[in-house]
Amino acid sequence: MTALFDPLRLAEVAWDVTCVNASSAQVLRQRQQTRLAALFEAARAAPVYRKHLADRPSADIALTDLPVVHKHTLMRHFHDWVTDPALRLPQLQAFTADPRRIAQPYLGKYQVWESSGTSGTPAIFVQDARAMAVCDALEALRRAAPRTLYGWPDPSLLGQRVAFVGEIDGHFASVVSVLRLRQLNPWLAPALQTFSIAQPIDTLVAQLNAFAPSVIATYPSAAAMLADEAARGALRLDLREVLTGGETLGASVRLHVEQQLGCQVRNSYGASEFLAMGWECAEGRMHLNADWVILEPVDRQHRPVPAGTRPHTVLLTNLSNHVQPLIRYDLGDEVTFAADACACGSPLPVIDVAGRHDDALVMAGRGKRSVTLLPLALSTVLEDDAGVFDFQLRQRDAHTLVLRLGERGTAAVSAAARCHAALHAFCADQGVERLRVVNELDVALARGRSGKVQRIVAQPGG
Repeated sequence: MTALFDPLRLAEVAWDVTCVNASSAQVLRQRQQTRLAALFEAARAAPVYRKHLADRPSADIALTDLPVVHKHTLMRHFHDWVTDPALRLPQLQAFTADPRRIAQPYLGKYQVWESSGTSGTPAIFVQDARAMAVCDALEALRRAAPRTLYGWPDPSLLGQRVAFVGEIDGHFASVVSVLRLRQLNPWLAPALQTFSIAQPIDTLVAQLNAFAPSVIATYPSAAAMLADEAARGALRLDLREVLTGGETLGASVRLHVEQQLGCQVRNSYGASEFLAMGWECAEGRMHLNADWVILEPVDRQHRPVPAGTRPHTVLLTNLSNHVQPLIRYDLGDEVTFAADACACGSPLPVIDVAGRHDDALVMAGRGKRSVTLLPLALSTVLEDDAGVFDFQLRQRDAHTLVLRLGERGTAAVSAAARCHAALHAFCADQGVERLRVVNELDVALARGRSGKVQRIVAQPGG
């Protein structure tokens, strides 16, 4: 099936993205307002927004005139959220339940992915070719100038052997993006491969050594684990760079990865709601793509907080997606806006992101060997195999995990049983020895700095 692609729209957005780099903050605000008015016009076709937009001209409506919306409410009223009545939630859920259809266009004109349910509610996101062109342009053109190969720039990494290491069996945005890129460029397929983080680490290392990538794209926790494997001599790669995203990248993890894998690390910020939100410039600071996405940092009462103040959450407005409008959507991340401009000269605002803070768990394995379980792999096992999304898994010791669920009664007992089966099967495959899972049901789940549940928590001092 032909991949979703609008070359004319891509060329238009690419030119605009290039021009913004040399523009002013005032020009940036003008672009925002023009695109916001266009989004309001499109959103009039969605009943959840129509009543708030009323009959006022879109150009006269301020963003703060509209209410804050939440994922669980929008998913509950999915048919009233989308602007195309052909988009029905049951059919979309059936589509995303089939791993054979990952990255295939839905109805021939929509790209679809699902969120991981980190905030307790999984969601399905739909975008057309015009919205995907924005994502493509931002991903290709908004990034620090990479080190060159033989003196030639390669901004899209088309001349590299790229390994994506992540969860590859679900309709998640990252793997959908990789497989779509392969569809658009079949000649890239041999040099752009995906590798599952759910498999045993020895198998993953052997596969990466055989593939010999020059670039790895993965999550910070997975990059740190691969750095450990390189330190002990198991992973033997000549890497140009490691691309990270999806979790918080701490300074110590960045340094560890760069030292052990012998390459630079380039971090990005994105979410299922908007893939290409932030990128690192040559100064090492994260810039928000504010010409295509608006983030409002707010306190618990959704009141704006000034630059330099860490908010309780941010409200996201996606200026590119007119099919499934996201306007003042509570994203749940803590994103602090810097008060100063960046030395790189970009007019795009500088942000500091507190994203996921899940831990990797080091468990006891066979033959006195330790086994590292990645947080994303554990989360995916509980979501996909057990059908549980609102949970916390805390490590008590090298053999024991404590499963916390907010549910009660027979539903909690049934959910816990599914989690036990999924965890025991996964951990046995990973080589964990004598695993014990203890239940704590009907408990309030502790939340991390991002406002989301820290779902995977290592033992103190672990």
